[in-house]
Amino acid sequence: MISNKTILKCKKLIDKCDVLLIGAGSGLSTAAGLSYSGKSFTDNFADYIQKYNLTDMYTAGFFPFPTLEEKWGYFSRHIKLNRYDAEVGKVYNDLMKLVKIKNYFVITTNVDAQFFKAGFDQNRVFATQGDYGKFQCSKPCHDTLYDNEAIISQMVQQQFDCRIPTELIPMCPVCGENLITNIRINDSFVENDDWKSASTRYSNFIDQLENKKVVLLELGVGFNTPIIIRWPFEKITELHNNCTLIRVNYNNVQNYLNISDKSLHIEEDIADFFENMTLIL
Repeated sequence: MISNKTILKCKKLIDKCDVLLIGAGSGLSTAAGLSYSGKSFTDNFADYIQKYNLTDMYTAGFFPFPTLEEKWGYFSRHIKLNRYDAEVGKVYNDLMKLVKIKNYFVITTNVDAQFFKAGFDQNRVFATQGDYGKFQCSKPCHDTLYDNEAIISQMVQQQFDCRIPTELIPMCPVCGENLITNIRINDSFVENDDWKSASTRYSNFIDQLENKKVVLLELGVGFNTPIIIRWPFEKITELHNNCTLIRVNYNNVQNYLNISDKSLHIEEDIADFFENMTLIL
């Protein structure tokens, strides 16, 4: 249970800070209701569970589907559900209300575009791992990304027996290789000009932290990719004198570095954290 004293301290730190840096991992979207298992999975993928013995959406992403028709049968439904059909989670709206008048920046490993749907400034968000809503060449022969909403919708509408029609398999218009989703799974991930610009804006934001009151608000970041948010946030906190790390996670809130005097650990559900924060706005 989060104490009122802790919530009030977090609120005061955020209110009084000059700069707010937000780091968001999968736990934030889970708190927003985007679950990859349980009822969400069984309600939407009953045919895939029966045919392939799939157990959840995360491990299904690594399943060796025998054909591209079957692979895109699954992934089209996955992308439509989690990228296009998913409404903005309340925690994202609550976070937006909390930070909208602050000098903020967001770095996230999430690929579901919830920050953009919630109205966060696109120039203040760095989605390091890509976006379900984009295709890229699998080779990749060039760095152009392609919006995929229309073709994903067609795949979902026209699939039968867990397969899409062969003519809907996405192909690169330049080299003829397969198109894949622009999410980082290996070194073929395309970092296009927009990605590079966002990376530069993030670096520039970090460079302005000296001699300012800084709060690093880390939300639902685990250990899948700690080198992107978790460990850098601790290092920033260690290096800057007037800096506080607020780490909110359902578990695994311990620090790697010795910064206990400059960090607050909220080992609670993120939705509960924001619910309590909004009550004292």
